[in-house]
Amino acid sequence: MNHIMQMIADHPFYEMAAILALATLVGGIGYLLKQPLIIAFLAVGVLAGPAVLGLIDSYERIELLADIGIALLLFIVGMRLDLHLIKTMGPVALATGLGQVTFTALIGYVIAILLGFDALPAAFIAVALTFSSTIIIVKLLSDKREIDALHGRIAVGMLIVQDIVAIVAMVALIALSKGAGAEEVGHDPSIAWQAVTILGKGVLFIGAIVIMMRWVLPRLLEALSNYQELMVLFAITWAVALAATGDMLGFSKEVGAFMGGVALASTGYREALGARLTTLRDFLLLFFFIALGARLEFAAIVTQIPAALVFSAFVLIGNPLIVMIIMGIMGYRRRTGLLTGLTVAQISEFSLILAALGMSLGHISNEAMSLITVVGVFTICASTYMILYSAPLYGLLGNWITWFERKNPYREQHDGDVTTQGADTMLIGLGAYGGNLAEHLIERGHRLVGVDFDPEALRRWRSHMGVVYGDATDPEFLDQLEFSGVAWIVSTTRDRNVSLNLIEVLRRRGYAGRIALTARNRNDAEIFAKAGADVVLRPFRDAAEQGADALHSAMLCYLWKLIGL
Repeated sequence: MNHIMQMIADHPFYEMAAILALATLVGGIGYLLKQPLIIAFLAVGVLAGPAVLGLIDSYERIELLADIGIALLLFIVGMRLDLHLIKTMGPVALATGLGQVTFTALIGYVIAILLGFDALPAAFIAVALTFSSTIIIVKLLSDKREIDALHGRIAVGMLIVQDIVAIVAMVALIALSKGAGAEEVGHDPSIAWQAVTILGKGVLFIGAIVIMMRWVLPRLLEALSNYQELMVLFAITWAVALAATGDMLGFSKEVGAFMGGVALASTGYREALGARLTTLRDFLLLFFFIALGARLEFAAIVTQIPAALVFSAFVLIGNPLIVMIIMGIMGYRRRTGLLTGLTVAQISEFSLILAALGMSLGHISNEAMSLITVVGVFTICASTYMILYSAPLYGLLGNWITWFERKNPYREQHDGDVTTQGADTMLIGLGAYGGNLAEHLIERGHRLVGVDFDPEALRRWRSHMGVVYGDATDPEFLDQLEFSGVAWIVSTTRDRNVSLNLIEVLRRRGYAGRIALTARNRNDAEIFAKAGADVVLRPFRDAAEQGADALHSAMLCYLWKLIGL
């Protein structure tokens, strides 16, 4: 066995093959346990490191791949910086994002000081506690089909705010490091001078990027758009080049890569590039977490477990409470506050990157780095299940958190002057499919009242029909929904549990009209029919059938022309 391990360690290619095989195995176990790959990759690092198998010998190559992965991560974050989403979500994204970061950092700092940490490590730990994982949250919400729900949209807007704060924190860390370095080597230690120097470099850097954004990048990407592989290669080159430039100017590779992404955010190619680069990003980030796990010292981990449990409890409980308080004050229901709060009950890959940056700058010790990593493992593992089972959690806690909701949760109250009088159909869900359905029903003379949680969709349809603000996934909203006089209730949501709950609520409340539900597949359609749905819509099958009819008619007409009929 030792001979095999030594042979693997002596050959970089064998070493990489063994690491990837181990990552695949551990990743599969993590998938079965419904855990994000971040946890699996950290475990791979621990197993492949010197403390267990000793597979890793060429740390330099692994760290190079890790640096490129981090650059791509920040590049994609910058490229997807959707300020429009923050604007459309109104003040709630900014209030919850900035409020959660501020209060989490302050309370986390106090806890760290009480646990005996010095001021600078305490500040790093506190800041690391504030960031939540965009990758994990978006993945889990997408899997649950809640990314477009009210709490999903608020969470995504809040994450964008956190990402911006993370970049600002990295810039501040670099500035602090430069200031400390100036004192050590006898240069001018003036904070004002350091600020002017950094500001000057930043202005030149951003100015050059703005020039590229305005006159170079749009034309270049348009020319490359006919050569997809070359365009992707250019994007990777641009990300790594900007990361290297940022590092040379003293802003760090992370800040440079982020600005490279921002430069492409306004182009029409960002979605296509982001989709193509995501897989490469995830593969390369494997090496960052492996390197991090391999450098963990068990002795340091064991000594930090008591403190890690305290911080983990704060993140798992305190962060959701902070978000719930802010959203309750702003007029949201306690259910929306809880579901949104659960999404921030973990620390993120940004926290680990920030901690690694702090350790490389000499601001924190390996013990503090180990503490932050252990908190990340604890909170990511626990919060994954909290998000996956958020509905049962609300059912368990709903009656105990009523004081987080105002007597009048006005942001989730529908317009008082909207009634169902004169409407024959209530359409729940005004998204892409629901909007098209509404258009065709109105053309056929039906009188509709629409229900949706998207303010823009309601504004768009307000002149065509009555609209009600509400989220069909919220049982309390369904209990309060007014449907008197409506002959048909049509739901376009394709979530099986939401649709079955809608039938149950309507029957319990004595609704005597007809119900139409939307199914994802044949199995769901059969379940809905047995549960009492009068009509089951299957958008893709129905569209395919209509398309087949149109094609069949066109083929017959063409055949008739050929034979002269």
